[in-house]
Amino acid sequence: MRQIASFISSVLPGKVTQRHLPGEEGVWIFIFGDMMIFAVFFSTFMYYRGENLEIFQRSQALLNINLGTLNTLLLLASSWFVVIAMEAVRQSRIKLAANLFSGAFLFGLSFCLVKIIEYSEKVSAGYTLNTDLFFTLYFVFTGVHLFHVILGLIVLSLIIRSCRNDEVTGDKIRFFEGGSCFWHMVDLLWIVLFPLIYLVD
Repeated sequence: MRQIASFISSVLPGKVTQRHLPGEEGVWIFIFGDMMIFAVFFSTFMYYRGENLEIFQRSQALLNINLGTLNTLLLLASSWFVVIAMEAVRQSRIKLAANLFSGAFLFGLSFCLVKIIEYSEKVSAGYTLNTDLFFTLYFVFTGVHLFHVILGLIVLSLIIRSCRNDEVTGDKIRFFEGGSCFWHMVDLLWIVLFPLIYLVD
């Protein structure tokens, strides 16, 4: 922990570095395509909410906002660990980077566990895909997002393994950057989904 704290304090002031597009171009095409799909999800949710306001408000009140908030904090913490892990990679502090990526992985895994608990609560109480339109969209949209989290965890596990087993070359760094950008996208999508599904009144 002392090593991590020291590293964070060393990078907070920041240095002016040459800017470049992180990762491979193909990763960005995938990310932008994914974000467009979720934009359709968001628009669909708001459209049907406007058409079925009473149903949506009644069903939204049944959600566990505490678990939703906890998951938001978990993903934000995970993304922060990824940011400082990438800074460690660029400074060739690979062992530290592996530990930070591992922390990000654990936060992401915790998100999955909390989401499973939340789903279990709903199903046990009798709320499923077929309950009403709100819960149909809730399970579909959060389920698709959960699938993205799982994909992100697989990418993080590959990054961690590369940190520990291989020499980190330019190609590896681009893979790390692309994987980190994907993870940040997953976080960003949840930042939109959370208020949209849990908080919009």
